[in-house]
Amino acid sequence: MAEKGGTESKLDRVRRQRPWLDHLFRAAERYSEQYGAHYAAAVTYFSVLSLVPMLMIGFAVAGFVLASQPGLLDELKAGIAEAVPGSLGDTINQVVEQAIRSKGTVGVLGLLAAAYSGLGWMSNLRDALTAQWGHAKADRPFLKTTLKDFLALISLGLALVVSFGLTAVGSGFAELVLRWVGLDGVGWAEALLKIGTIALALVANWLVFLWVLAKLPREPVGWRSAVKGAAAAAIGFETLKQVATIYLSSVTSSPAGAAFGPIIGVLVFANLVAQFLLFITAWTATARENLVAEPPPAPPPAVIRPVVEVRSGPSPRAAVGLVGAGLLLGALFRRR
Repeated sequence: MAEKGGTESKLDRVRRQRPWLDHLFRAAERYSEQYGAHYAAAVTYFSVLSLVPMLMIGFAVAGFVLASQPGLLDELKAGIAEAVPGSLGDTINQVVEQAIRSKGTVGVLGLLAAAYSGLGWMSNLRDALTAQWGHAKADRPFLKTTLKDFLALISLGLALVVSFGLTAVGSGFAELVLRWVGLDGVGWAEALLKIGTIALALVANWLVFLWVLAKLPREPVGWRSAVKGAAAAAIGFETLKQVATIYLSSVTSSPAGAAFGPIIGVLVFANLVAQFLLFITAWTATARENLVAEPPPAPPPAVIRPVVEVRSGPSPRAAVGLVGAGLLLGALFRRR
């Protein structure tokens, strides 16, 4: 903002001299104006809500697996009885047996709850991304919008599976190659393997975020506009994952941390990822090449105000005109 008297403020001067800093300020302004924190809270809510049906589906799948393999079920019960002796261990085993017997119901309820929470998550995420691009929320047909959100949810799930699959396969293949060449356990080789794994994860994350930034907003966005933002999002997301890993390993060392640390960690991580993704979207949308020139403001409405002047006598100009007309008429009558 310019100071009084038209002089340039120090902040304006710094922003003009450093375009990257000016870009960050524009992104922060867009993030704040488009209620980025509120959208991130909604996305976080549905992210945490989705954990319960996902656990239900996991229990249902485990129930089908254990029901088809009695030996594995007996080993699980023996392990529970050994780890938790007494009546509590018997109670846990009864819960496991009940879960296996009702695996079908748990699976169906989990799928229904996952569909509801997943659609809510995707709808809020798409609205949030659209808002950060500066597009107003429009009224859309309910069924058509829900169908598009459902297809986008499935597409994002497949993209995440492919991303994590590439990372896991690449890491496993690299370890296998180290064993083949006899470099298993060598320090520099394992360091290169770690760097290569991180690089592969970055590439996979970049592809996912490129798709998220370009295709999830409800208004069309070009691939070229999202390339830089996807790269920044991939690096930031990998950093957040490393920080979350360190956090969980530190808080789970105590009994209280083991009980509440993961829950708090999931909440904080989900909110940080949501806010980070929305800020990156605002940063991408406020790049110079993506800014849309605002139309000039409309002129104010014209106001017609007729002026009526009431005079008690003729104006000086009118008086002179009347005298001249009288002299002219007098001269004409004299000639006659």
